[in-house]
Amino acid sequence: MNRQGWSVNQLTLALYPFGAGAMAVNAFFASLIGSWIGGPVLSTAAATAVGAVIGLPATYAFARHIRTLMDEADESSLR
Repeated sequence: MNRQGWSVNQLTLALYPFGAGAMAVNAFFASLIGSWIGGPVLSTAAATAVGAVIGLPATYAFARHIRTLMDEADESSLR
């Protein structure tokens, strides 16, 4: 079958700002929960840096999932 639409890499690039932001918020809140047992609370800059790093693989995995759903939708529309 001929793939139509955006590739996984294009989807990753388009969704990366949202994925990095979500991961930054998650990292910050995880550090807040960790502070209950004596861990440090991340600064805004540190949470943003962590989000930028872990946002890429998370966004790539999400983009692969979206591409799979797009392919399934294309296959079902051809039936």
